[in-house]
Amino acid sequence: MTLQLPWVGALCGLLAGTGLLVIWARLPFRRRPGLADRIAPYVADAPPPSKYLATQRNTTSYGMARPALERLGKAVDAVLGGATSVRKRLERSGRAPDVDQFRAEQALWGVLAGVAAACWVGVRAASGGASLVSGVLMILVAIGIGVVARDQMLTRAADRRGRQILTEFPAVAEMLALAVTAGEGAAAALERVARLSKGDLAGELARCLVDARAGATLPDALQGLADRTGLPSVARFVDGVVIAVERGTPLADVMRAQAQDARDASKQQLIEIGGRKELLMMVPVVFLVLPVTVLFAVWPGLSALQLTM
Repeated sequence: MTLQLPWVGALCGLLAGTGLLVIWARLPFRRRPGLADRIAPYVADAPPPSKYLATQRNTTSYGMARPALERLGKAVDAVLGGATSVRKRLERSGRAPDVDQFRAEQALWGVLAGVAAACWVGVRAASGGASLVSGVLMILVAIGIGVVARDQMLTRAADRRGRQILTEFPAVAEMLALAVTAGEGAAAALERVARLSKGDLAGELARCLVDARAGATLPDALQGLADRTGLPSVARFVDGVVIAVERGTPLADVMRAQAQDARDASKQQLIEIGGRKELLMMVPVVFLVLPVTVLFAVWPGLSALQLTM
Protein backbone atom coordinates (compact mmCIF):
# COMPACT_ATOMS: atom_id res chain seq x y z
CA MET A 1 0.00 0.00 0.00
CA THR A 2 2.92 2.39 0.63
CA LEU A 3 3.99 2.06 -3.01
CA GLN A 4 0.60 3.31 -4.23
CA LEU A 5 0.30 6.37 -1.96
CA PRO A 6 3.05 8.70 -3.41
CA TRP A 7 1.40 9.22 -6.81
CA VAL A 8 -1.97 9.75 -5.11
CA GLY A 9 -0.39 12.45 -2.97
CA ALA A 10 1.25 13.95 -6.03
CA LEU A 11 -2.12 14.07 -7.79
CA CYS A 12 -3.78 15.75 -4.81
CA GLY A 13 -0.91 18.23 -4.60
CA LEU A 14 -1.23 19.00 -8.31
CA LEU A 15 -4.96 19.67 -7.96
CA ALA A 16 -4.41 21.85 -4.90
CA GLY A 17 -1.63 23.79 -6.63
CA THR A 18 -3.78 24.34 -9.70
CA GLY A 19 -6.63 25.65 -7.56
CA LEU A 20 -4.35 28.06 -5.69
CA LEU A 21 -2.89 29.27 -9.01
CA VAL A 22 -6.38 29.94 -10.41
CA ILE A 23 -7.37 31.82 -7.24
CA TRP A 24 -4.17 33.92 -7.41
CA ALA A 25 -4.75 34.73 -11.08
CA ARG A 26 -8.33 35.92 -10.42
CA LEU A 27 -7.72 38.08 -7.36
CA PRO A 28 -9.29 41.57 -7.63
CA PHE A 29 -5.98 43.50 -7.64
CA ARG A 30 -4.73 41.38 -10.57
CA ARG A 31 -7.74 42.06 -12.78
CA ARG A 32 -7.38 44.60 -15.54
CA PRO A 33 -10.54 46.15 -16.95
CA GLY A 34 -11.07 45.38 -20.61
CA LEU A 35 -12.19 47.73 -23.34
CA ALA A 36 -15.87 46.80 -22.87
CA ASP A 37 -15.67 47.52 -19.12
CA ARG A 38 -14.06 50.94 -19.73
CA ILE A 39 -16.64 52.16 -22.25
CA ALA A 40 -19.70 50.55 -20.62
CA PRO A 41 -20.53 53.59 -18.37
CA TYR A 42 -20.66 55.87 -21.42
CA VAL A 43 -23.03 53.74 -23.52
CA ALA A 44 -25.42 52.62 -20.78
CA ASP A 45 -28.15 54.97 -22.05
CA ALA A 46 -28.08 53.62 -25.61
CA PRO A 47 -31.53 52.66 -26.94
CA PRO A 48 -32.25 48.91 -27.02
CA PRO A 49 -32.22 47.20 -30.42
CA SER A 50 -35.40 46.26 -32.21
CA LYS A 51 -37.10 43.14 -30.94
CA TYR A 52 -37.53 42.01 -34.53
CA LEU A 53 -33.74 41.84 -34.92
CA ALA A 54 -33.17 39.99 -31.65
CA THR A 55 -31.58 36.57 -31.88
CA GLN A 56 -31.70 33.70 -29.47
CA ARG A 57 -28.74 33.72 -27.12
CA ASN A 58 -27.37 31.21 -24.71
CA THR A 59 -26.86 32.85 -21.32
CA THR A 60 -24.85 30.02 -19.80
CA SER A 61 -21.89 31.38 -17.82
CA TYR A 62 -19.05 29.47 -16.21
CA GLY A 63 -17.41 32.32 -14.33
CA MET A 64 -13.66 32.03 -13.90
CA ALA A 65 -13.54 28.65 -15.64
CA ARG A 66 -14.97 30.01 -18.91
CA PRO A 67 -11.63 30.73 -20.71
CA ALA A 68 -10.24 27.31 -19.79
CA LEU A 69 -13.44 25.57 -20.90
CA GLU A 70 -13.42 27.44 -24.19
CA ARG A 71 -9.87 26.27 -24.86
CA LEU A 72 -10.80 22.71 -23.94
CA GLY A 73 -13.87 23.02 -26.17
CA LYS A 74 -11.66 23.96 -29.10
CA ALA A 75 -9.53 20.91 -28.40
CA VAL A 76 -12.65 18.71 -28.32
CA ASP A 77 -13.81 20.20 -31.63
CA ALA A 78 -10.40 19.56 -33.19
CA VAL A 79 -10.54 15.90 -32.08
CA LEU A 80 -14.20 15.14 -32.86
CA GLY A 81 -15.03 17.52 -35.70
CA GLY A 82 -18.54 17.50 -37.15
CA ALA A 83 -19.34 21.15 -36.46
CA THR A 84 -22.02 21.18 -39.17
CA SER A 85 -23.86 18.25 -37.62
CA VAL A 86 -23.67 19.85 -34.18
CA ARG A 87 -25.04 23.13 -35.53
CA LYS A 88 -27.99 21.37 -37.17
CA ARG A 89 -28.81 19.44 -34.02
CA LEU A 90 -28.60 22.60 -31.93
CA GLU A 91 -31.12 24.28 -34.24
CA ARG A 92 -33.38 21.22 -34.18
CA SER A 93 -33.29 21.20 -30.37
CA GLY A 94 -34.33 24.86 -30.21
CA ARG A 95 -30.99 26.24 -29.07
CA ALA A 96 -28.80 28.90 -30.59
CA PRO A 97 -26.39 27.38 -33.15
CA ASP A 98 -23.33 28.20 -31.04
CA VAL A 99 -20.93 25.30 -31.59
CA ASP A 100 -18.23 26.81 -29.36
CA GLN A 101 -20.64 27.02 -26.42
CA PHE A 102 -21.67 23.40 -26.89
CA ARG A 103 -18.06 22.25 -27.13
CA ALA A 104 -17.40 24.07 -23.84
CA GLU A 105 -20.30 22.16 -22.30
CA GLN A 106 -18.83 18.90 -23.58
CA ALA A 107 -15.47 19.84 -22.07
CA LEU A 108 -17.18 20.59 -18.75
CA TRP A 109 -18.91 17.20 -18.76
CA GLY A 110 -15.60 15.53 -19.55
CA VAL A 111 -13.82 17.37 -16.72
CA LEU A 112 -16.53 16.47 -14.21
CA ALA A 113 -16.42 12.82 -15.29
CA GLY A 114 -12.63 12.85 -15.06
CA VAL A 115 -12.71 14.35 -11.56
CA ALA A 116 -15.22 11.73 -10.42
CA ALA A 117 -13.04 8.96 -11.89
CA ALA A 118 -9.94 10.47 -10.24
CA CYS A 119 -11.69 10.43 -6.86
CA TRP A 120 -12.69 6.79 -7.36
CA VAL A 121 -9.15 5.85 -8.44
CA GLY A 122 -7.73 7.68 -5.43
CA VAL A 123 -9.98 5.77 -3.04
CA ARG A 124 -9.02 2.45 -4.65
CA ALA A 125 -5.32 3.35 -4.65
CA ALA A 126 -5.48 4.24 -0.96
CA SER A 127 -6.76 0.74 -0.27
CA GLY A 128 -4.13 -0.83 -2.54
CA GLY A 129 -6.53 -1.95 -5.26
CA ALA A 130 -5.41 0.09 -8.29
CA SER A 131 -2.23 0.71 -10.26
CA LEU A 132 -1.04 3.89 -11.89
CA VAL A 133 -1.63 2.70 -15.48
CA SER A 134 -5.14 1.41 -14.83
CA GLY A 135 -6.00 4.60 -12.93
CA VAL A 136 -4.89 6.85 -15.78
CA LEU A 137 -6.77 4.71 -18.32
CA MET A 138 -9.92 4.85 -16.19
CA ILE A 139 -9.71 8.65 -15.97
CA LEU A 140 -9.23 8.98 -19.75
CA VAL A 141 -12.14 6.65 -20.43
CA ALA A 142 -14.34 8.63 -18.02
CA ILE A 143 -13.46 11.88 -19.79
CA GLY A 144 -14.39 10.36 -23.15
CA ILE A 145 -17.67 9.02 -21.75
CA GLY A 146 -18.57 12.47 -20.39
CA VAL A 147 -17.91 14.15 -23.74
CA VAL A 148 -19.89 11.53 -25.70
CA ALA A 149 -22.75 11.56 -23.17
CA ARG A 150 -23.30 15.31 -23.70
CA ASP A 151 -23.40 14.75 -27.46
CA GLN A 152 -25.95 11.96 -27.07
CA MET A 153 -28.11 14.18 -24.86
CA LEU A 154 -28.16 16.81 -27.60
CA THR A 155 -29.24 14.19 -30.16
CA ARG A 156 -32.05 13.00 -27.88
CA ALA A 157 -33.19 16.57 -27.24
CA ALA A 158 -33.32 17.25 -31.00
CA ASP A 159 -35.29 14.04 -31.65
CA ARG A 160 -37.70 14.77 -28.78
CA ARG A 161 -38.39 18.28 -30.06
CA GLY A 162 -38.86 16.91 -33.59
CA ARG A 163 -41.49 14.47 -32.35
CA GLN A 164 -43.24 17.28 -30.49
CA ILE A 165 -43.32 19.42 -33.64
CA LEU A 166 -44.73 16.52 -35.65
CA THR A 167 -47.46 16.11 -33.03
CA GLU A 168 -48.40 19.80 -33.27
CA PHE A 169 -48.05 20.07 -37.04
CA PRO A 170 -51.48 18.75 -38.22
CA ALA A 171 -53.40 21.12 -35.92
CA VAL A 172 -51.24 24.10 -36.91
CA ALA A 173 -51.60 23.29 -40.62
CA GLU A 174 -55.38 23.09 -40.21
CA MET A 175 -55.45 26.45 -38.44
CA LEU A 176 -53.38 28.03 -41.21
CA ALA A 177 -55.75 26.60 -43.82
CA LEU A 178 -58.78 28.00 -41.97
CA ALA A 179 -57.15 31.42 -41.62
CA VAL A 180 -56.25 31.59 -45.32
CA THR A 181 -59.71 30.35 -46.34
CA ALA A 182 -61.22 33.17 -44.24
CA GLY A 183 -59.45 35.71 -46.47
CA GLU A 184 -56.16 36.44 -44.71
CA GLY A 185 -52.82 36.47 -46.46
CA ALA A 186 -49.95 34.11 -45.73
CA ALA A 187 -48.11 36.48 -43.36
CA ALA A 188 -51.30 37.44 -41.51
CA ALA A 189 -52.29 33.78 -41.16
CA LEU A 190 -48.86 32.91 -39.77
CA GLU A 191 -49.08 35.79 -37.30
CA ARG A 192 -52.55 34.80 -36.12
CA VAL A 193 -51.63 31.14 -35.63
CA ALA A 194 -48.36 32.00 -33.88
CA ARG A 195 -50.23 34.34 -31.53
CA LEU A 196 -53.07 31.98 -30.70
CA SER A 197 -51.18 28.68 -30.43
CA LYS A 198 -48.47 27.49 -28.07
CA GLY A 199 -45.67 25.00 -28.45
CA ASP A 200 -42.41 24.50 -30.29
CA LEU A 201 -43.93 24.85 -33.75
CA ALA A 202 -45.65 28.10 -32.75
CA GLY A 203 -42.28 29.40 -31.59
CA GLU A 204 -40.75 28.51 -34.95
CA LEU A 205 -43.58 30.35 -36.74
CA ALA A 206 -42.94 33.40 -34.56
CA ARG A 207 -39.26 33.26 -35.43
CA CYS A 208 -40.19 32.98 -39.10
CA LEU A 209 -42.23 36.18 -38.77
CA VAL A 210 -39.31 37.90 -37.04
CA ASP A 211 -37.05 37.01 -39.96
CA ALA A 212 -39.64 38.30 -42.44
CA ARG A 213 -40.02 41.60 -40.57
CA ALA A 214 -36.25 41.99 -40.30
CA GLY A 215 -35.95 42.14 -44.10
CA ALA A 216 -36.09 38.58 -45.41
CA THR A 217 -38.75 37.60 -47.91
CA LEU A 218 -41.54 35.32 -46.74
CA PRO A 219 -40.34 32.35 -48.89
CA ASP A 220 -36.82 32.70 -47.46
CA ALA A 221 -38.18 32.89 -43.91
CA LEU A 222 -40.31 29.79 -44.50
CA GLN A 223 -37.34 27.96 -45.97
CA GLY A 224 -35.38 28.83 -42.84
CA LEU A 225 -38.20 27.27 -40.82
CA ALA A 226 -37.89 24.03 -42.81
CA ASP A 227 -34.09 24.01 -42.46
CA ARG A 228 -34.21 24.53 -38.69
CA THR A 229 -36.72 21.78 -38.02
CA GLY A 230 -35.22 19.27 -40.47
CA LEU A 231 -38.54 17.37 -40.77
CA PRO A 232 -39.67 16.05 -44.19
CA SER A 233 -43.37 16.76 -43.59
CA VAL A 234 -42.69 20.37 -42.57
CA ALA A 235 -40.36 20.76 -45.56
CA ARG A 236 -43.10 19.54 -47.95
CA PHE A 237 -45.59 21.95 -46.38
CA VAL A 238 -43.17 24.86 -46.72
CA ASP A 239 -42.37 23.96 -50.33
CA GLY A 240 -46.08 23.94 -51.21
CA VAL A 241 -46.66 27.33 -49.58
CA VAL A 242 -43.55 28.86 -51.17
CA ILE A 243 -44.54 27.65 -54.65
CA ALA A 244 -48.07 28.99 -54.16
CA VAL A 245 -46.76 32.41 -53.06
CA GLU A 246 -44.21 32.68 -55.88
CA ARG A 247 -46.48 31.45 -58.70
CA GLY A 248 -49.72 33.04 -57.57
CA THR A 249 -51.57 29.77 -57.03
CA PRO A 250 -54.72 30.09 -54.86
CA LEU A 251 -53.27 29.79 -51.40
CA ALA A 252 -56.45 28.49 -49.75
CA ASP A 253 -56.54 25.37 -51.92
CA VAL A 254 -52.85 24.73 -51.34
CA MET A 255 -53.25 25.15 -47.57
CA ARG A 256 -56.18 22.76 -47.44
CA ALA A 257 -54.30 20.16 -49.48
CA GLN A 258 -51.23 20.54 -47.28
CA ALA A 259 -53.36 20.23 -44.12
CA GLN A 260 -54.89 17.03 -45.50
CA ASP A 261 -51.42 15.68 -46.24
CA ALA A 262 -50.35 16.54 -42.70
CA ARG A 263 -53.32 14.64 -41.26
CA ASP A 264 -52.58 11.64 -43.49
CA ALA A 265 -48.94 11.70 -42.45
CA SER A 266 -49.97 11.82 -38.80
CA LYS A 267 -52.28 8.82 -39.28
CA GLN A 268 -49.51 6.92 -41.06
CA GLN A 269 -47.13 7.67 -38.22
CA LEU A 270 -49.66 6.41 -35.67
CA ILE A 271 -50.09 3.19 -37.66
CA GLU A 272 -46.32 2.68 -37.77
CA ILE A 273 -46.01 3.31 -34.03
CA GLY A 274 -48.86 0.85 -33.40
CA GLY A 275 -47.09 -1.79 -35.52
CA ARG A 276 -43.87 -1.38 -33.55
CA LYS A 277 -45.74 -1.54 -30.25
CA GLU A 278 -47.50 -4.71 -31.42
CA LEU A 279 -44.15 -6.39 -31.97
CA LEU A 280 -42.98 -5.26 -28.55
CA MET A 281 -46.14 -6.69 -26.99
CA MET A 282 -45.23 -10.10 -28.41
CA VAL A 283 -42.07 -10.21 -26.30
CA PRO A 284 -43.77 -10.86 -22.89
CA VAL A 285 -46.29 -13.17 -24.56
CA VAL A 286 -43.60 -15.36 -26.17
CA PHE A 287 -41.02 -15.30 -23.41
CA LEU A 288 -43.25 -15.14 -20.29
CA VAL A 289 -46.86 -16.18 -20.87
CA LEU A 290 -46.20 -19.00 -23.33
CA PRO A 291 -43.51 -20.79 -21.24
CA VAL A 292 -45.73 -20.61 -18.14
CA THR A 293 -48.67 -22.04 -20.11
CA VAL A 294 -46.56 -24.89 -21.46
CA LEU A 295 -45.25 -25.57 -17.96
CA PHE A 296 -48.76 -25.78 -16.53
CA ALA A 297 -49.77 -28.16 -19.34
CA VAL A 298 -46.74 -30.45 -19.05
CA TRP A 299 -46.22 -30.48 -15.30
CA PRO A 300 -49.18 -32.81 -14.39
CA GLY A 301 -47.97 -35.39 -16.91
CA LEU A 302 -44.42 -35.23 -15.58
CA SER A 303 -45.72 -35.64 -12.03
CA ALA A 304 -47.77 -38.69 -13.07
CA LEU A 305 -44.74 -40.25 -14.77
CA GLN A 306 -42.64 -39.75 -11.65
CA LEU A 307 -45.30 -41.39 -9.47
CA THR A 308 -45.55 -44.43 -11.77
CA MET A 309 -41.79 -44.83 -11.90
